[in-house]
Amino acid sequence: MSLGLLILGLFLFVMLVVVHEFGHFIAARRSGVGIEEFGIFFPPRLWSRKTKKGWIFSINLLPLGGFVRLKGEHDADKRPGSFGAASLKSKVKIMLAGVAMNLVAAFVLLTILAWVGLPQLIPNQYSIKSDAHSTENETLVGAIENNSPAAHAGLKSADVLVSITSDKGKIIKITSADGLPSIIKSLAGQRVELQFIQNKHFKTKSVVLRSHKAYLGISPSQYTVERYTWSAPVVALGSIVQFTGLTFHGLWTAIASLFTGNTTKAAAQVTGPVGIFEILKSGTLLGYQFILMIIAVISLSLAIMNVLPIPALDGGKLFVTLISRAINKQISEKAENIIYGTGFAILFALIIVITIVDVKRN
Repeated sequence: MSLGLLILGLFLFVMLVVVHEFGHFIAARRSGVGIEEFGIFFPPRLWSRKTKKGWIFSINLLPLGGFVRLKGEHDADKRPGSFGAASLKSKVKIMLAGVAMNLVAAFVLLTILAWVGLPQLIPNQYSIKSDAHSTENETLVGAIENNSPAAHAGLKSADVLVSITSDKGKIIKITSADGLPSIIKSLAGQRVELQFIQNKHFKTKSVVLRSHKAYLGISPSQYTVERYTWSAPVVALGSIVQFTGLTFHGLWTAIASLFTGNTTKAAAQVTGPVGIFEILKSGTLLGYQFILMIIAVISLSLAIMNVLPIPALDGGKLFVTLISRAINKQISEKAENIIYGTGFAILFALIIVITIVDVKRN
């Protein structure tokens, strides 16, 4: 694991929160709405400082997001410079500004990656083949079966498989994850030499393959990086559309699982702070491109989650505001507190469940 890459990944993750909240901050300032606090993460507060402009910058304990506390956030507050007194158009801009910033961040990161090398994370990932140039194409070790030949050989997840030497001295190059099973099967029962790269060090291990199914005891995966030139922005946009569709599919699966009472399966569709840390830690083995790709996907996920009508998030606040305008009835401060407080409590409970699942699967 590269400590430098892990620190970079965690820093960029925090910056996604800052970028999101900065969108709200700028939109509010331009709309004439006063700022009371700009917070990274959620309270309890760890550190704070009052700026010359009169608002507070704070760093808080719970890494569940961030917030910008506006003057008069309730619709019932009609003081000059308050959020409640702002026009509907201004309110919509303020509430969606964070989403817009995360989308822009995802697009910029994916465009840069498309220029320098975009990791292919999923089958049939969006690509413009006429402009695609493969810069890396490696077969990686995925899951490892306990007490398997691979486990006894010291293989670890994310090791790069290079070649296999048969008991007769024939060297067979490993060029793809799809082709590996047939190679292993052809050598079943033999003592072979495995050549692989682990933590950037080339290694050779002798191992006896099983003579039956799961000969080596691993699930291989393919790690491919493709580089684009003129089509980089188009690939970035296409990737955003594709990953958005996959995110909604995952959310639908999670919701369906909740309705059937399968909370574990629902939680397995998403990840929390612990899971994100583990993903970043594993990603350091694959280099900076993979770390940037993870951050880009997280940024897109933040945009998607914050546009949904979840009471504790931006989309929920926007939904409540639009409903109150549609029925032409102002929602009281007490009702808003109940709606958003309940939504936050439910969201916090889900995060706890997700964190427990993350700990168990990692």
